[in-house]
Amino acid sequence: MPRPLGELEDAVMTRVWQWNRPVTVREVLEDLQQERSIAYTTVMTVMDNLHQKGWVRREAEGRAYRYTAVSTRAAYSAALMNEAWSTSDNPAAALVAFFGMMSTEQREALRDAVRIVQHDEPEPGEPAAGAAPEGDSGARRPEPGR
Repeated sequence: MPRPLGELEDAVMTRVWQWNRPVTVREVLEDLQQERSIAYTTVMTVMDNLHQKGWVRREAEGRAYRYTAVSTRAAYSAALMNEAWSTSDNPAAALVAFFGMMSTEQREALRDAVRIVQHDEPEPGEPAAGAAPEGDSGARRPEPGR
């Protein structure tokens, strides 16, 4: 389970996730400096810490590194929610309380997500998605409308 990112770690990772490409300490520094006073060595230390914690991978480029996110912000958020939920002594009550805090838009997103997950799960006795039915040569026929 990931521990929650600190405030500066989150600010750095937000840029890495948003830019979705390898980034340098200098690029992150220049963007952070638009909203706060911060030293190059501070950003370098934070990015090194994120590398040590497994949040980013890095590749040498000359005397510097380029950093890339290991996973997505969505995966990070999901892991935090899962950890919080799994530590509850009453998971059902925790979910009810959590759902009660959600906005209408968040509840709609939740419904959409549940539909997607339920659609991907095979019914009892049905083959898993992508599995060839018995007697099928494995050749897939196009679905209507595709």
